[in-house]
Amino acid sequence: MKQSLAVQVDAVLQRHVRRDSHLQIGLSGGIDSVVLLHLLVRQLCWPLTQLSATHVNHQLSPHAARWAAFCTRYCRRLGVPLRIEKVDVARGNSTEAAARAARYGVFASGGAELVVLAHNRDDQAETVLLQLLRGAGPRGLAAMPELKAATGGMPAVLRPLLNVSRADIAAYARTQRLRWVEDESNRDRTYLRNFLRHDVMPVLLAKVPGADITLARAARHQADASALLDVLAAQDLGDAAVTDCMQLAPLTALTVQRGRNVLRYFLRCHGVAMPDADHLDELLRQATTARRDARVCVDVGSGIELRRFRDALYVVSILPSLEQSFELAWDGRGILQLPQLGGSLRLARRKGAGIAVQALRAASLTLRVRRGSESLRLNINGRQRTVRNLLQEAALPPWVRERLPFLYIDGVLAAVPGLGVDVKFQPGGNTSGLLPVWTPDQVGFAGYFG
Repeated sequence: MKQSLAVQVDAVLQRHVRRDSHLQIGLSGGIDSVVLLHLLVRQLCWPLTQLSATHVNHQLSPHAARWAAFCTRYCRRLGVPLRIEKVDVARGNSTEAAARAARYGVFASGGAELVVLAHNRDDQAETVLLQLLRGAGPRGLAAMPELKAATGGMPAVLRPLLNVSRADIAAYARTQRLRWVEDESNRDRTYLRNFLRHDVMPVLLAKVPGADITLARAARHQADASALLDVLAAQDLGDAAVTDCMQLAPLTALTVQRGRNVLRYFLRCHGVAMPDADHLDELLRQATTARRDARVCVDVGSGIELRRFRDALYVVSILPSLEQSFELAWDGRGILQLPQLGGSLRLARRKGAGIAVQALRAASLTLRVRRGSESLRLNINGRQRTVRNLLQEAALPPWVRERLPFLYIDGVLAAVPGLGVDVKFQPGGNTSGLLPVWTPDQVGFAGYFG
């Protein structure tokens, strides 16, 4: 016997959600989200104090204001708090993706533990077909999970209608005499999803009844396969676990297929958009075959480069080019944010270390970057050393060296974070000093600088 919609949704909630959880419903005003909210309030009696709705106005349709007004009236009738947010979405080849990113950004700022969305089984089947046409692997073909864990500042996402057909949702809406809005863009076949929905799926279902159920089941199989591939990647990495960087020794011992799997796992763990197959293969080739001293650098898009340094691979944000003439006056107070250098600088009080407090009084403090020929004498019994040699001994990669702030007092090089302070400016005995502490935004090196 077929279960009611309320029973199916309740089963999903019981699997994943505590009764005292706050649910933030993504309410577009379309039939799916209207039905979902109605089910939660009227059928499942979810506490209204633990429920809210969010409507995102993408400002893409001339009817957008009317949809927002509809959602306002609907939520008022149900007694559900509603938040309406306007976003700006760039039109172009990826309007859908831009709108989705803007929408999820709004959800992330809502403060709820859980965002509940109304994707259904037909949406899932269409997503599988879309991913097939994009040449996706198991992770892409897994399509949308019923529950997606919270990641990167985004709350968890639950889809209670994912195993419910669009026809059953429409039947419930008719029975309950619900109203909803129709987004005219859903009929625009220039969008591939709409073409699949209106022109491909009806033909497929006529030839293969239940094809939507089969495709949704295939997505679950692919999700299982993707999870197993992640387990395999973690095993292949062994002690070289994915943290700030990936050690390359395990990668070089793997087959090409397992190497690709490990690389994909590493990129995903760092939130890097997956490059296409050609870029991934090129990265794998350079990472495993280049000379140890070669400067491997592959642009993977979205402002991210993958760089090899010695025997590890790093995810590096691409920063704007920096002129060697860079110079900035500083009073030495607080935390100085230096986005052009890719980090922040502060002076931490230390006993017997750093720059003598006296040396900074009535002196001008300026920051520069390396220009060449700089030198420091770090020990009273030591000799003057070139900064170049000191940096090489510190084993810092080139992209970190290039953006180190050099501290000058009255025009004389006093300190370089991570290298030390020139003896001319060091505090005597056990007197107080101010130690320059550099915190780079790039992963893997913050601890080195104190």
